Amino acid sequence: MSKRKAPQESLNEGITDFLVELANYEKNVNRAIHKYNAYRKAASTIAKYPNKIKSGEEAKKLLKKITNFLQLFTILQDGVGAKIAEKIDEFLQTGKLRKLEKIRNDDTSSSINFLTRVTGIGPAAARKFFEEGVKTLDDLKKVEHKLNHHQKIGLKYFEEFEKRIPRAEMEKMETLILGELTEIDTEYIGTICGSYRRGAASSGDIDILLTHPKYTSQTEKQPKLLHAVVEHLESVGFVTDTLSKGDTKFMGVCQLQPSDDDEEEYLHRRIDIRLIPKDQYYCGVLYFTGSDIFNKNMRTHALEKGFTLNEYTIRPLGVTGVAGEPLLVDSEKDIFDYIQYKYREPKDRSE
Repeated sequence: MSKRKAPQESLNEGITDFLVELANYEKNVNRAIHKYNAYRKAASTIAKYPNKIKSGEEAKKLLKKITNFLQLFTILQDGVGAKIAEKIDEFLQTGKLRKLEKIRNDDTSSSINFLTRVTGIGPAAARKFFEEGVKTLDDLKKVEHKLNHHQKIGLKYFEEFEKRIPRAEMEKMETLILGELTEIDTEYIGTICGSYRRGAASSGDIDILLTHPKYTSQTEKQPKLLHAVVEHLESVGFVTDTLSKGDTKFMGVCQLQPSDDDEEEYLHRRIDIRLIPKDQYYCGVLYFTGSDIFNKNMRTHALEKGFTLNEYTIRPLGVTGVAGEPLLVDSEKDIFDYIQYKYREPKDRSE
């Protein structure tokens, strides 16, 4: 998945921007995933708020409407919920944030945060590079011999990967990919998931779920089904680089080639393709479409109705709480029906 997760533009863009920056700091520098999730979810919720937020208290009331968000307030010992409200007040009153100014002026924090923007470089690797004196892209180029294959590709396409993919380009890639799947085998089923499926104006990368009737959870793995698709997309010039290729997941780089009547130069983009057993496909599509808040709400509702739901299956819970056999799922709607949850179109699943 992309490292460029970004909330949609909103009336409160300044607030969401600093919350995302704080989230990345907590994840990359402090390795505080709970705080990262709290800031990120706050940013995502505020981004969708149709009115301009005038105070931290207003934002706090909004955040409390999210299912389970209040639990985050009590889970985190330093009360991130209250502190988010304080930071919003400070930002609204002064137009800046002291904590962010301190982070930006701290060489360690700013360098580690920057290095993690290179695909293939996680927080631990970024800190190691920093300790070796690597702080900038130019520094990274000087030690390219120390990078693994994934990191070298991330460095090569850094500027291109930084840019989000407009929806119009995503639509062209979807048309191409689904069309090429039928050229290989008409029984393939493919879905572009993530924020694109929820109607986002732009995306960080292309995340494709793939299945075929020959592959189920009861059969052996079928890596040829994935590899045939990757090799075909390479042969037509769409897939340009491979980051990793396993039995069920491909990570790589792709690029649209301009047609005769289209002179636009397209950038290289990150692409992930996952092969999922047919009987688990629609649970996977539901999960990878998101959003994470919507998924959490659905899993909570499923438990209330006596089911356990994850990215693979939906199972009934017996009186002892032990999950039974997976239920038959032939569509996303089947999952909603089992747990008596009103069906929501992908475009309505952002929260």
